[in-house]
Amino acid sequence: MTKQYDLSDSVQVAIRNTIGDALRRSAGRQPAAPALQFEDRLWSYQELDLAANRVANGLLALGLQKGDRVAAYGKNSDAYVLLWLACARAGLIHVPVNYGLVQRELTYICNQSGARALFCDESLAANVEAVRGDLGVELYGSLRLGVAAEQADVLALAQGDGMADAPDIALSDDDVVQILYTSGTTSDPKGAMHTHRSLMAEYQSCLLHLDISGKDRSLAALPLYHSAQMHVFLMPGLLCGAFNYLIDAPVPDQVLALIEEQKITSFFSPPTVWIGLLRHADFDRRDLSTLENLYYGASIMPEPIVHELAERLPQGRLFNCYGQSEIAPMATVLEPHEHADRPSSCGRPLTSVETRVVKPGTLEDCKPGEQGEIVHRSPHLMVAYWDKPEETAEAFKGGWFHSGDLAYQDEQGYLYIVDRIKDVVNTGGVLVASRDVEEALYGHESVAEVAVIGVPHEKWIESIVAVVVVKEGKSADAAALIDHARQHLAPFKVPKAVHFVEALPKNTAGKLLKRTLREQYAS
Repeated sequence: MTKQYDLSDSVQVAIRNTIGDALRRSAGRQPAAPALQFEDRLWSYQELDLAANRVANGLLALGLQKGDRVAAYGKNSDAYVLLWLACARAGLIHVPVNYGLVQRELTYICNQSGARALFCDESLAANVEAVRGDLGVELYGSLRLGVAAEQADVLALAQGDGMADAPDIALSDDDVVQILYTSGTTSDPKGAMHTHRSLMAEYQSCLLHLDISGKDRSLAALPLYHSAQMHVFLMPGLLCGAFNYLIDAPVPDQVLALIEEQKITSFFSPPTVWIGLLRHADFDRRDLSTLENLYYGASIMPEPIVHELAERLPQGRLFNCYGQSEIAPMATVLEPHEHADRPSSCGRPLTSVETRVVKPGTLEDCKPGEQGEIVHRSPHLMVAYWDKPEETAEAFKGGWFHSGDLAYQDEQGYLYIVDRIKDVVNTGGVLVASRDVEEALYGHESVAEVAVIGVPHEKWIESIVAVVVVKEGKSADAAALIDHARQHLAPFKVPKAVHFVEALPKNTAGKLLKRTLREQYAS
């Protein structure tokens, strides 16, 4: 006979494991320990915990209710972290917005998510003002003191005398806590919905596989709107009692100086940033001997750079992290002891992730060495794409999440990334949908056809290139088209080069052959 039981409210609270619960536990273990520093502001764990409560109560006092979406449009700061933690405490859904996005893209994410509130940096206020009439946002606020906010300033709430008790909001592990927008093959990004449960599962995996501990002194330099910096490194670090030094951009001389001055022990960046550090004159001038955990990911690291890092930072341990926003984002890791034999692999699945390589369009396993699509099953996974049921059903076809990445596995199950199945350009670790760029260029009166591709680039991994067919009787030059794109796209989406052709390569069915273009323009 199966025992049946109902969980009372008190039992549910006692066994709950939300992000707010985890932060409270961390603060209870080491209240006076340093948790987060940004500029000259240093927050202990207790101070961070209480400040998150003050901001959460302040947000609810504005009239926001459980389930409302709150967009965050800003660079890294302690205020950015506090807004995120406060949303998790208040039952609000945090919507990070890439601070490089402007106008149409900013408008789309705010409106598609149904954001009721938008908090931004002073430096980005003009971008918001330019599209304010098109936004459905009701409440506007600021992320940093000194901004003329209409309703609220996050730091003012955090440092004020508001109620420091946790809000009296009924929360569940299965509540959606964040919507992460990720580029796809269409011009409109999809919002991956993550719950407390999915993110907490991710954090536990990171603590287990990445050797993150309370002894760490971590430097967080990559954007917090990006799931890797936030959910693979910052949050697991906060949950185990580590010290986290936050800066708003990975400027090489600042990064190298801080590693020395703050005795940083762990640092994550995509290959482009590691390459920039290696090539900087201060790399050999600074004392980097405390740096032990060297994390990389977001794009494929050139094998010579892996060897160079190992040679020039001999005390360091290399970790290659692979995944995507939909899986919160880490799925596999190549651990330090595995690098010597397989430097080009992204490792094997985490203990909480099941990964296969299957023949595209099927769930038939590929043989070792045979290329196919990566699919996953894991408690890390998102529960859906926000308001996109058809795309959700397609992504989870057959009970597996279909990544859209092309790869193969060796006999021991190590994964090797080959390419992206979808037409996404990976420029500096940021994914750009080629159609975004194509649609912008199609807005130019002289463009008949255009194909946007990524070609190898020694600094940015891939450079965005447009191949254009000009309308008969019209004329255009590369500078004019790049200028046109610059007016309609975020800076990182603007093509670095434009080539003109009489016709684009297509197969007999009329399908554009982008692989042919990549091969042609790779050099």
